[in-house]
Amino acid sequence: MDPRCEADFRHFIISRSAALFRTAYLLTGDRHAAEDLVQSALAKTAAKWSTLRDPTAIEAYVRRAMYHEQVSRWRRRGRLTETAMGNVPDHADEGHADSADLRLTMRAALSRLTSRQRTVLVLRYFEDLSETEISHVLGIGVGSVRSQIYRSLERLKKTAPELDAVRELQ
Repeated sequence: MDPRCEADFRHFIISRSAALFRTAYLLTGDRHAAEDLVQSALAKTAAKWSTLRDPTAIEAYVRRAMYHEQVSRWRRRGRLTETAMGNVPDHADEGHADSADLRLTMRAALSRLTSRQRTVLVLRYFEDLSETEISHVLGIGVGSVRSQIYRSLERLKKTAPELDAVRELQ
């Protein structure tokens, strides 16, 4: 990579790595796996950097690489086992702790989903992609996307009733 491209790539990493890590964390549910996912996507991006010119296309390329890598990981692993998490508080504290409790509750709830279920919910509700866009990213039909979102939300309701309690407090 020439020095100019390398400088541009470093600037991109510095400016967008936090946002990319947040998305990766939501996809994986694990800090270390999220770091690996971002690193893998950035390595693929570095190889194509000289052909990517539009700044919005660059970020879209990295995010698509993350989604595809995560899909490949859960396909390789097959059925995942669930990991028990610590106890979630029964109610939120007052003040700034409300948002922290909500984050902890949501984190615990998302950890109870499979990787595929977490992925479709992140793409739909965090990345705000349409069902058609999700189907292109994941390489599955729109009907499959709809059914995955529905099943994921149903499982989230069943396995995380504490989310209803948090919603009532707001």
